Amino acid sequence: MINRDTSLILIVDDDLSNIEIMNAALESEYEIIFATSGKQAIEITRKYAPDLILLDVMMPVMDGYKVCECLKADINTSGIPIIFVTALKDDMQAEIKGLQVGAIDYITKPINPPVVQMRVRNHIELQCARKKLRHLAVTDSLTDLSNRRHFDEILQSELNRLSRLHHPLSLIMLDVDFFKNFNDIHGHVMGDACLKRVAYTIKESLHRVADFAARYGGEEFACILPNTELIGAVAIAEQIRVNIEGLKIPHGGSQVSDYVTASLGVFTISGYFKSLNETVELADKQLYKAKEKGRNRVCFAELLKNDD
Repeated sequence: MINRDTSLILIVDDDLSNIEIMNAALESEYEIIFATSGKQAIEITRKYAPDLILLDVMMPVMDGYKVCECLKADINTSGIPIIFVTALKDDMQAEIKGLQVGAIDYITKPINPPVVQMRVRNHIELQCARKKLRHLAVTDSLTDLSNRRHFDEILQSELNRLSRLHHPLSLIMLDVDFFKNFNDIHGHVMGDACLKRVAYTIKESLHRVADFAARYGGEEFACILPNTELIGAVAIAEQIRVNIEGLKIPHGGSQVSDYVTASLGVFTISGYFKSLNETVELADKQLYKAKEKGRNRVCFAELLKNDD
């Protein structure tokens, strides 16, 4: 069982004695995992997403440079800092090559435990600071959901995946009904509290790791559901609608209920590629239909591969 309360370090070396030395130097401060080949290192990195990798340069079959290139080419692992561990002393060309493929630092062999400790500690602190900045950059400060910028990034990534794998992709657009009236009657402080509860309910209604929720803007939210057929997406949207109404937040300005409700539009692309803006527009059309039909409901549509 991996303990993620502390930073996770991956040590990669085909020589177990080197792993033992580095593990002894770091195990009191960090959670340590290890790999003895380049292929295994890539598999473990994709599975556990360590906070930092100590990577041996000279390994059989797949050397450290190739491992680094593979990890940096993958959007899911490209941000993980890599420190090369090498026996190549005073080799400027090797150091330049390592930095070119994405390493952030070098440690030379024979391994000096105090040097390893200080280098790792410094880079872990930098990584933690970068993560905090990244979180602030992609998170909506009111609801703590992802923001519009992050939504666009994730949707584009999923559309790119769709174009390669042709898996279904579903998008839910959601709007809190008569929210302007809510603010006018109950005040903006209560309005903010309402949005926080709605956001939390949306997030809790999604159960898969890959499912993604964001505040799209104002009182509008969005969910990206990778590899989800229309019937599954509609079921999730309906559960979100029921859960929001079930909060029983009094709404004195609603024309459809005594409580806060939401209208939702669902759109699924099956084996067909659309641009980001087109995909959002198609889901938005279903949201507008839900509003036109009386709000507090789910409307949906699907674009099949042969549809115009």
